[in-house]
Amino acid sequence: MVNTDEAAKLAGTTRVTINAWIAKGRAIGLTQTRRGFRLPRWQFEPALWDAIPKLGAALATTDGWALLGFLESPLGSLNGRTPRQAIEQGKLARVLELAGAEGT
Repeated sequence: MVNTDEAAKLAGTTRVTINAWIAKGRAIGLTQTRRGFRLPRWQFEPALWDAIPKLGAALATTDGWALLGFLESPLGSLNGRTPRQAIEQGKLARVLELAGAEGT
C-alpha cells in the first residue's frame, strides 16, 4: 500500500490528481481512520490501471473497499483465481462479465 504522495510519484502526477481519480473511481483509494487514503501499489501496473475504471463501472461503485474486495477474492468461476490474477493473465473481459453480473 502507498499513500497519495507515493501514488502520485508512481503515476507521474500530483496528489490532487490522485485524490480526484479516487473520487471518480479511476483509482482505488482506501479510507483510513486518519486523514488521507492508502492505495494498492499494484493498481498502477498497466494491465490493472486500464481495468480499474471499467471494473468500477461494471460493479456500479467507486468505493475502494468494494473494488479491492472484488479484486482480491478468489472466485470459482475463475478456477479459484482472484479477479486481479485473471486480469494480470489477460482475462479482463471475463472479469468484467463477472463484475457486471455481480453489480446488477
